[in-house]
Amino acid sequence: MTIARWLHLIGLSTSSYLALGQCDRWQQRINCDLAVELDVRSHRFTGTEKLVYQNNSPDTLRQLFFHLYFNAFKPGSEMDVRSRTIVDPDSRVGDRIVGLDASEVGDLHCSGMMQDGRPMLSEELGTILRVILAKPLLPKKSTTISFDLKGQVPLQIRRSGRDSKEGIAYSMTQWFPKVAVYDHQGWHADPYVGREFYGDWGDYNVRLTLDSSFTVAASGELMNSAEIGHGYAPRTRSQKRTDGKLTWNFKALNVHDFAWAADPDYKHTTAQVPGGPLLHFIYQDDPKLEALWKDLPGYMVKSFQYMSSHFGAYPYPHFTFAQGGDGGMEYPNMTLITGDRQLGSLVGTSVHESIHNWYYGMLASDEGSYPWMDEGFTEYASSEVMVHLFPGSQKERVHADATSAYLQLASSDMHEPMSTHADHFRTNRGYGSTAYSKGEFFLDQLGYVIGDSLLHQGLLRYYSACRFKHPEPIDVQRVMEKQSGLQLDWYFDEWINTTRELDYAISSVFGRSDSTFITLSRNGEMLMPVDVSVTDITGSSRMYSVPLSLMLGSRQKELEKADFQTLRPWNWTSPEYTFAIPRSMSTIKAITVDPQMRMPDMKRENDQVILEPASEGFIRH
Repeated sequence: MTIARWLHLIGLSTSSYLALGQCDRWQQRINCDLAVELDVRSHRFTGTEKLVYQNNSPDTLRQLFFHLYFNAFKPGSEMDVRSRTIVDPDSRVGDRIVGLDASEVGDLHCSGMMQDGRPMLSEELGTILRVILAKPLLPKKSTTISFDLKGQVPLQIRRSGRDSKEGIAYSMTQWFPKVAVYDHQGWHADPYVGREFYGDWGDYNVRLTLDSSFTVAASGELMNSAEIGHGYAPRTRSQKRTDGKLTWNFKALNVHDFAWAADPDYKHTTAQVPGGPLLHFIYQDDPKLEALWKDLPGYMVKSFQYMSSHFGAYPYPHFTFAQGGDGGMEYPNMTLITGDRQLGSLVGTSVHESIHNWYYGMLASDEGSYPWMDEGFTEYASSEVMVHLFPGSQKERVHADATSAYLQLASSDMHEPMSTHADHFRTNRGYGSTAYSKGEFFLDQLGYVIGDSLLHQGLLRYYSACRFKHPEPIDVQRVMEKQSGLQLDWYFDEWINTTRELDYAISSVFGRSDSTFITLSRNGEMLMPVDVSVTDITGSSRMYSVPLSLMLGSRQKELEKADFQTLRPWNWTSPEYTFAIPRSMSTIKAITVDPQMRMPDMKRENDQVILEPASEGFIRH
């Protein structure tokens, strides 16, 4: 498929394609050609890589960096040491790397480095390769880098590897020398310790040669299906080469990584999303798995339809669900997931990993710096998709679990700011709870601040404005500010960069004639607008919304409700706020702060006052 044809399919013109950049920022561009042959007996591979690198930055580059991820899977690597010294290691890794022998370790090396036909010097630094350019690369210029590569596929430890616990021969992820990102913050040449990823957009042409008995699943589109066998069907005798090898040619356009998996026992089925991609399901030909996977296509078609309607259309022609890896992990146009699960787990994992292709795949923020922008937003969308797929299964408000998980995190000694780099969290639990649960909660609570309907409209606007542009937190903030008309810098600053606690309380209630005066206090340091419900003795309630002065406005959509009233703003410098309602205190039964429990209030016991008949008022001591 040509780039022009692909652009037509996703509704972009050539001019808009050339203008693709970050949200108001430049970004580099690559064109990667890979040809690799894998020996399935020794688990070693050799090949070549040709990279056309377009320098769209205003800087002259004198060096490039490449990731050599497979080098993490050997004793003494930074991933090995990190896993053995962190207080709560990932059980899939633990101390397994240090015990690998020479035939089980991962290996990846480059040689014959050339720039436009001129030799270059290089230096291997664990999982990073530094390359000194033979000629400086000027702004707005491109250069061609070519080299040979060789490596060994490690025993399956984390995400990548061979011989997984479910018997999948090869999960080939983070497997080739991948150029590091250079953006307005400089180089992102982070050593691999098992966390997150960041890559430049580009077009990949990949040729994979291996034993002809294997079936291959990969990012992108299979270009030589006639030679391979239509629809990944088992090879016929005429399609097997005399040397027992077969080359699979895949092309993936406008992606930031390329992954594949291979196994001799894979079977392949498909399902078409109406108006969307063709879904591929590739898993081991086993009766037990067939019973589990036969219902998955129907659920995933509905998931893609819901996502395209509510969060933005999926523009690529294909998506692949392949059995492999060590749990569930996202890659462009595909996911690798373990397959031996109960149906609910299989659907839930498939939903989560496929939705990553919106936030990891098409929006593609720097996951190292902002893991919550991928994991948290994916969790948010996943929660809503799962309720759609399994109506009636949700006992609480859709995102209530995220709020509960955040409260547990905030009450622990593992709470660190969301601005912490993914690799540098003190604990795995703290990282996971922050990126996943707090990230989902952050987005859900933003709906409380601006209104849920505006949040959903904002998410569609965010997708439209920032896909293929590597957005950062400021881009989400500005989209939501434009959508809501409110100032949100205070929200993004405090919830991303601090771990301040939120605690609002009712301090006093007293009556005077036919009015009741309610005083609220902010006992924690975290700032938020506050909702207060007043319930009368008949059981009827009225909601009062107190905007924060820093918002320079209030939730507009809620004003449509007859039982909702917006009050004057609470000046953020004031520790207390008093308002009056035109109702005798004798008619009031209860007053409650945040009755919908949208905020993570650390002390719910001071959020409600129950007034007894003939009460003379209330003062909290």
